[in-house]
Amino acid sequence: MSDRTILVVGTYDTKDDELIYIANVIRGQGGNVLTMDVSVLGDPSAPTDLSKHDVAAEGGHTIQEAIDGGDENLAMQIMAKGAAALALRLYHEGRFDGVLVLGGTMGTDLALDVCAALPIGVPKYIVSTVSFSPLIPSERLPADIQMILWAGGLFGLNSVCKASLSQAAGAVLGAARAVEKPRRDRPLIGMTSFGKTVLRYMVALKPALEERGYEVAVFHATGMGGRAFESLAAEGAFAAVMDFAPQEVGNHLMGSSISAGADRMTNAGRAGIPQIVAPGCYDLVDFVGWQDVPSKLAGQEVHAHNRLLSSVVMTAEQRREMARTMCEKLALATAPCILILPVQGCNEWDREGGPLSDPEALAAFVEEIKAHCPANVQLISLDAHINDPAFAETALEVFDKLGLDA
Repeated sequence: MSDRTILVVGTYDTKDDELIYIANVIRGQGGNVLTMDVSVLGDPSAPTDLSKHDVAAEGGHTIQEAIDGGDENLAMQIMAKGAAALALRLYHEGRFDGVLVLGGTMGTDLALDVCAALPIGVPKYIVSTVSFSPLIPSERLPADIQMILWAGGLFGLNSVCKASLSQAAGAVLGAARAVEKPRRDRPLIGMTSFGKTVLRYMVALKPALEERGYEVAVFHATGMGGRAFESLAAEGAFAAVMDFAPQEVGNHLMGSSISAGADRMTNAGRAGIPQIVAPGCYDLVDFVGWQDVPSKLAGQEVHAHNRLLSSVVMTAEQRREMARTMCEKLALATAPCILILPVQGCNEWDREGGPLSDPEALAAFVEEIKAHCPANVQLISLDAHINDPAFAETALEVFDKLGLDA
């Protein structure tokens, strides 16, 4: 097995012992290490491969600027900018195969920028005192990031924190050895959906698109899935997208913590990627099932999906707001954009006679879409439900008319 090199990043002036320990574990498992210091005030006990001066300079700054600013937040943002840029350049130069970043809240803030700069398929491991914390918004998390809680590691080495550090070191090295990076031999179609109990179009569309020579990646639109979808769209990774489950737009609009960020449903259009869009599950606002219903949604009908996730059914006025927001986002598109509007309903539960059926609210949404659909968007009003075969057939016809090369 050929050796892999892991970029180990941290503040070597305060976390020297821990970072050296991580490096020794990686080397003990047969891997190589490239070290990057993101300290500001102090210095490591021994020189690192990439000094704090290298990091600051990569972002167009100096360490003295970071010090003179007199603000630790500003200083760490200077270092985060440089560390992200330097990591990306070094990766493209073939200098490392995976990255491990160690830190508390300051280091984690920087770590998220470093990991976000690297493409999917590069193993990214963050060892943090705030792993899995609500301090970390979903929009800051790259598509394939891994995290482990740095338990008992605020100050100095001990047997408790070594358990976390050694796992992280082994995990990132193992991932670098085992990873199968995304292939680029077929054009990639990005699709959003939920499970087959609520949205079914992917069952017909995925094999049909694969027969045409495309690869299809379906993203589960529960916050993190949408974040991964948007990250790849921003990179220009997709030949086209079928964004048929924009529920995360409504989640963000209504203040749910299950959000893919404010830029949901914008990155494909901005990147010039053709979009075929539909409002699957637009009428549901997901929230954390073990928490109280957000005050903005109090008193509305709730569907409990499981112990982790519940959904509030939007009112007619909220659906109008959702329609306008979708149209505003699609207006940013710089490539062909087609909106398929299934006027009979947009999830399995809202069919006529279904448990969440509300014909008047659905009609309000349809009316608002038609009134505000931007000029750059082709609107197809389809007299069908989103789970009817007619929807998938229409989506495939629209896709074929895009004339993409497989």
